[in-house]
Amino acid sequence: MREVVIAGVGIHPFGRFPDKDYRDLGREATLMALKDANIPWNDIQVAYVGNVMAEMTKGHQVLQYFGQTGIPIINVENACTSGSVGMWAAMNSIQNGQYDLALVLGVEKAPKGMIANCGYDRWQMYTGTGANPAHFAMQTKETMWEHGLDKSHLAYISILNHRNGVKNPYAMYQKECTAEEVLNSPMVCDPLTLLMLCAPNEGAAAAVIGTKEAVAKYTSKYVTIAALAFLTKTPADSIFPDFSVPIGTDLVNITTRVSALAYETAGIGPDDLSLIEMQDTDSGSQIRDMVQAGLIKPGDVARALADGDIAPTGRIPVNVSGGLLSKGEPLGASSMGQVVELTWQLRGDAGPRQVPGAKAGAGHTLGAAGNSCFIILKN
Repeated sequence: MREVVIAGVGIHPFGRFPDKDYRDLGREATLMALKDANIPWNDIQVAYVGNVMAEMTKGHQVLQYFGQTGIPIINVENACTSGSVGMWAAMNSIQNGQYDLALVLGVEKAPKGMIANCGYDRWQMYTGTGANPAHFAMQTKETMWEHGLDKSHLAYISILNHRNGVKNPYAMYQKECTAEEVLNSPMVCDPLTLLMLCAPNEGAAAAVIGTKEAVAKYTSKYVTIAALAFLTKTPADSIFPDFSVPIGTDLVNITTRVSALAYETAGIGPDDLSLIEMQDTDSGSQIRDMVQAGLIKPGDVARALADGDIAPTGRIPVNVSGGLLSKGEPLGASSMGQVVELTWQLRGDAGPRQVPGAKAGAGHTLGAAGNSCFIILKN
């Protein structure tokens, strides 16, 4: 199977841009990625565009600006994993020999407030558990009970990610916060306060990928996609198993399954990662998924947070970009934002956020309806 590498990346800042529509955001990120890769648009053979909220043929709307070259443009909607699923599909098409060079773009203009129609089952909607803050809060309660945590541990995640976000010019929020500010911010759904939740927003991120041989004709600054796993939930996944699951069934977590598949494909484990970007839609989700991805052992969470294991200078830096808590989450673009950060880190181009000697990095995305991706990059 052919080796696939990332030739170049681009990003439009995440935030709110009332004077721009999604076409403007996507075009800026795409142009930056093409320039970074030193690859002209006319050499791109296929494009995958991840988006949740925009109109039909959104990829065509964005990319016609560069010229209607007649290439296939595939529009992908898979909730928060839309961008990374586009990357998964593009990688597979290159590995299988169908194409040599592809563009992957994630772009979004999400409305303010809670995102509606998030893929919950009807029974969840009828019982009031089909809203993101309520769903996240119940998962967080379970995580706190399982690992012996309290609200101070949730606040720590927000404090750390906002501190990291200060160094990221592409983040929506570039301001530190204190434990008092986090804990005393408005309660959204106990135990989650406002500053423990990410904000849906706007942005775009892109990558040009291809075979190592094809990319080497244009640039030597590429990183390898060591693995990209994509799975969806089973009836026994998460704290909301289907009613058809027999009592006593051992429940599983999709993050465990998808990360295990990626580790196996890449031939490395969590201890081999230099850093990881995670789907911190809320503080509790990051804690839960760090354990499920094998970054922290069960029962060791409080110790790991107290010792700074996940800080930029710690054993396994998590969300050095500031994560979604600082960047916000433009649904179709958030996972591609992780790819941009990881690529910069592995090339040594992350500036003040740089993790010294970064050799391998991972990105984790978890979306509505149980879509999950786990990508591992290496230099």
